[in-house]
Amino acid sequence: MNDKLSILGSTGSIGTQALVVAKKLGLEITALTANSNIGLLEEQIRQFRPKVAAVMDERLALELKRNISDTDTCVLAGMEGLCECASRDDGATVLNSVVGMVGLEPTLCAIESGKNVALANKETLVAGGKLVMGKVKEKGVKLLPVDSEHSAIFQCLQGNDRKSVKRIILTASGGPFFGKSIDELKDMTVEDTLKHPNWSMGRKITVDSATMMNKGLEFIEAVWLFDATPDMIDIVVHRESIVHSLVEYDDNSVIAQLGVPNMSIPIQYAITYPARVESPAARLELADYGKLTFYKPDYDTFKCMDICKRAIGRGGLYPASANSANEQAVALFLDRKIRFTDIAELVNSAMENTPNVDDYTLSDVLEVDRWARNYVLELCK
Repeated sequence: MNDKLSILGSTGSIGTQALVVAKKLGLEITALTANSNIGLLEEQIRQFRPKVAAVMDERLALELKRNISDTDTCVLAGMEGLCECASRDDGATVLNSVVGMVGLEPTLCAIESGKNVALANKETLVAGGKLVMGKVKEKGVKLLPVDSEHSAIFQCLQGNDRKSVKRIILTASGGPFFGKSIDELKDMTVEDTLKHPNWSMGRKITVDSATMMNKGLEFIEAVWLFDATPDMIDIVVHRESIVHSLVEYDDNSVIAQLGVPNMSIPIQYAITYPARVESPAARLELADYGKLTFYKPDYDTFKCMDICKRAIGRGGLYPASANSANEQAVALFLDRKIRFTDIAELVNSAMENTPNVDDYTLSDVLEVDRWARNYVLELCK
């Protein structure tokens, strides 16, 4: 276990929980970043005394710099600052928990500088999987999953021959709208959408859980993380969120990872791997739940899963386009400018009309990101 940790996105749900884990483990925090919540970031800086911090909003970065002028923390701004926090030569593991496409460049910077990355930013692999995994192989660093589902798969693979894996089974909570029809979904409000039954997450990820886009993105991420083909991965709805994912082997034995719905276990395992130590999560008492249920996903109602499956099947820039279109559509929904069911329609249209490049570069990914966002905005005028 590395005794130093940099956290990108420290004021979000994963970032704040990661700081709890880091404090318990006695880790030195070397860098912290935020998008705009400089009030909480200042509190974190004063508690953990990182060498450097960064804020995406340059105006807010200047304000934070004034507010913490009595500390030794250097304040940086924008994508350049985020990448500096990810790549500073201090030997720290980088936990990337920023939300959205913004996480891709700092992930690549961290890997380029030879750092191990604990990845909670699924968009990194969705948008630039080929670039990221190629760089991981080139630099010989570890890319450890933090998402509960991918951590579960990673744990189920320990000690087994990867070549004997027959199937990866991603579990999904089903979100707040499990069992509803398309007609019912048309009237769902922002408030309805943000009521997740099991997990406490940020607004964007909670909307993604409601549309099941989150599971589609995780499907794509699993392809890259575990060198799997799309036909090796299944999705099953598991309402209780106790079984976090499963792996089936050639002998039809299925191994699952279970735990209470608490992110501190996967966060901690990505930091301490391969060691296991006591975590802040509560113990799982199966008798308290009584039963665990499983259902087939409704691809006809929750179309985002199928969109993502088609995108990764085509490869190239299609997954990046679907992801960026979704980010823009979710922002419009949260601003109450479109209906809940419009999200999937917009994502599908953008994905189908993507100007694709199979052998893509980072510049290609960034360009299709801009294209997809503008495409959605134009459709919504």
